[in-house]
Order: sequence, then structure tokens, then C-alpha cells
Amino acid sequence: MSQFVYLYRSTNEASRAAMGSPEQLQKSMQAWMAWMKRLADQGHIKDQGHPLERTGKLVKGTQRTITDGPYAESKDVIGGYTLIEAKDLAEAAELSKGCPILEGGGVVEVRPVLQTGM
Repeated sequence: MSQFVYLYRSTNEASRAAMGSPEQLQKSMQAWMAWMKRLADQGHIKDQGHPLERTGKLVKGTQRTITDGPYAESKDVIGGYTLIEAKDLAEAAELSKGCPILEGGGVVEVRPVLQTGM
């Protein structure tokens, strides 16, 4: 088995729309919990991960300049992550199809974790 990271991407508008009313928020949370439980019951969850704050810092360049983020021009917001195990990238991508973020126009980015032996 190999490890993969799911990065949950959405726009600010889609995130706000998904929150909606308290009833919509509760329904969304139930869908997330049910999907995560299915993955866990199948032995795919390595680390459930956490939601991420919308704020942060960006460090870039050889001068190591620190600026505020995320940026207004950025359309995508990474809302959280999960570390999973799957036999290959194709299976990891297939498993991500059940993610509730897709219902609201969001995206699941599936990335292999590079094993470095460190």
C-alpha cells in the first residue's frame, strides 16, 4: 500500500454557500463523517487530517520574504487534508469520488506521498 494526500480545494464563494443555514451545515458535516467512516472501515484512512484556517503566511524567494495569505487573487482555498492508504494512484483517485466537497463544486487534489526513507 502507498500513501496519498487528499487536499480539499474550493472557492471562497463555494465554501460560504456550503455553510449556508445551520441545517445545511449539519447535513454537510454528516455527509463528511459518513464518507470518512466508510474510508476508515475499509482501512484506507492513515490520518483523518484537519480543516485548515483561511489565513496564513507565504514564505518565498531567496530573500525568504514573508507575506500574508491567502491572496485575494487566489481562486482556490485549501480547506483541509486527509492522509490515506491505497494500492495505487488510480485507487486513491477512485476513493476520492465519494467526497462531499464535490457536491458543492469543490475539488479533491490527490497527491502521492514521496517515500524518502528519512
